[in-house]
Amino acid sequence: MHPNKAADEIVKPSWPEGQWSTGLFDCCEDRSICLKSFFCPCITVGQIVEIIDRGTTSSGTACGIFAALNAVHCTWLYTSNYRTKLRALYKLPEAPYGDQTVHCCCCVCGITQEYRELKNRGVDPSMGWEGNVEKWKREGAIVPPFFPSDMAR
Repeated sequence: MHPNKAADEIVKPSWPEGQWSTGLFDCCEDRSICLKSFFCPCITVGQIVEIIDRGTTSSGTACGIFAALNAVHCTWLYTSNYRTKLRALYKLPEAPYGDQTVHCCCCVCGITQEYRELKNRGVDPSMGWEGNVEKWKREGAIVPPFFPSDMAR
């Protein structure tokens, strides 16, 4: 296989650009993520945050922040911010509801959708940032497949 072929396949998803790959209420499409997000949302959120922050925030740190905010019922402030960042990365619409509404009213649905979106775009949040970088190197991807160059830190 041509070294850039794998990267091209990851970059060009099978769904139209600017659309979510799954719906907000498709939680049970991946039951394991749905159950993990329902019973231990801090783990799912931590994995999502580590990927979106390109490894600068570890999943453990993000999990701790989520747990602390959960004590005062303000997790939606933290998680909706990362939904906004994810949408900006992939040029996704703020639909069917605003980011804060999704995370205030249907947090489990929101984080499972975000997790699925990353997976459907060639990222495995459970592997962490470094694990995904290694995977992309093995597949011949020159750069992470989902971050535009102007988003680099």
